[in-house]
Amino acid sequence: MSDTYLAFDLGAESGRAMLGTLQGGTLDLREIRRFPNEPVRQNGSLYWDVLRLWHEVTQALESAADTRLTGVGVDGWGVDYALIGERGNLLENPYHYRDVRNEGMMEAVFERVSREKIYAVTGIQFLQINTLFQFYAACRLTPRIVDAAEALVTIPDLLNYWLTGRLCSEYTVATTTQFVDARRRTWATRLLSEIGLPTRTLPEIVQPATVIGAIRKDAARALAGTPVVAPACHDTGSAVASVCAGGSTAFISSGTWSLVGTEIDAPVITAKARDLNFTNEGGVCGTIRLLKNVSGLWLLQACRRSWAARGQPFGYDALLSEAADDRLSFASLVDPDCHAFLNPSDMPSQIALYCRQTSQREPSGPAAYARTILESLALKYRVVIDSLEELTGRRFDQIRIVGGGARNRLLNQFTADATGRTVLAGPVEATALGNIGMQMLATGAVRSVGEARAVIERSFPVERFEPSATDRWDAQYRRFLDYLEFTCA
Repeated sequence: MSDTYLAFDLGAESGRAMLGTLQGGTLDLREIRRFPNEPVRQNGSLYWDVLRLWHEVTQALESAADTRLTGVGVDGWGVDYALIGERGNLLENPYHYRDVRNEGMMEAVFERVSREKIYAVTGIQFLQINTLFQFYAACRLTPRIVDAAEALVTIPDLLNYWLTGRLCSEYTVATTTQFVDARRRTWATRLLSEIGLPTRTLPEIVQPATVIGAIRKDAARALAGTPVVAPACHDTGSAVASVCAGGSTAFISSGTWSLVGTEIDAPVITAKARDLNFTNEGGVCGTIRLLKNVSGLWLLQACRRSWAARGQPFGYDALLSEAADDRLSFASLVDPDCHAFLNPSDMPSQIALYCRQTSQREPSGPAAYARTILESLALKYRVVIDSLEELTGRRFDQIRIVGGGARNRLLNQFTADATGRTVLAGPVEATALGNIGMQMLATGAVRSVGEARAVIERSFPVERFEPSATDRWDAQYRRFLDYLEFTCA
């Protein structure tokens, strides 16, 4: 006997549909569709082409029409949202979190409700991309559209609505909005009202591993009636659900963003956590993911786009092979989270400017840029891990790297070297696997998240990286901290 599950995993660069088959206590995973997820710029604003994503979802369902599915689940990136009108229609294309309308909105919100009060309720780190500030911008700039909205849903919640007809918000992705009371695990309606945000649009919150409905005929006739499960609908939540990432283990969910944290039982909402800008995102089965967002491989992705636009396309493998040359080591370092790197028109030029401003040499070519980015990321991970130990009182002996960035063996080794900790890399497909793990739990194929993780662990081996040259990295770490001070100045 076997059970087959379909996981949709939507990232900021691409989406894919993955079939997972559970048989004999092991899980087999295969990709049946992959598609780009490219934003669209129109009239000076940046949007997601969500109808194209829906088309790709329905095409993938059609491809799986001959498969007897036990469940279907959707996960995706957080913070972005869609507004639904009275007839269930999409009122406008969802804005991209890097859109310029978010500029200055944090400061505008803090004029109404203090930073301290918002963090005391939500426990969420302050980023201008958060839904709280995006929706505040919408209320100020397009109030008539907001007035016409019957519901506000995240991107995975929107696709679940189109699949099943049920409007709800899955807990892990709901917490990325900065709308949720971290202790009560419900919408923070009183706080939102004080800020001036309407709360009538917020649907019910459901927990991960909830069967929220069945596929409707108009979504996929051949699969109508198939259960749709809310896994951890936030992609990081699904990635962490796939592995043991608590106790003495920290995790890095590595991709466009790097989410660096650990799994705990209750939120850490203190002045220190607020000042260090840590976030308490919802996890599976009653857990909290205490973490910090680091602008991960986005810097390298943006550099590659700029080079390709100049007629110089560079593949990842060739670029990383050249970047491994130790003659390039520590030539220049940058703070990956410098605001100037959020969405520049030309990332290499912005990195070069940062280096000039900090009296460093500019990188001498694409391989040098890649080396600068990867070394800087590894050192930033150390900063976050050190802070995480301070907040939790734990010593982290190992770091578990999951997601697409786990393929980056050079960054994995740099992370071990910079932090002085063992790194376990994998699974690469952690997000899809965590999605399927929660579907397995919801449909009774496993009895606990621990059992789901054990299935994944024996089905997908990891690669181990041990630290080396730590003295050399220690010296560079002190230098790197100076650049963080420059960024904060």
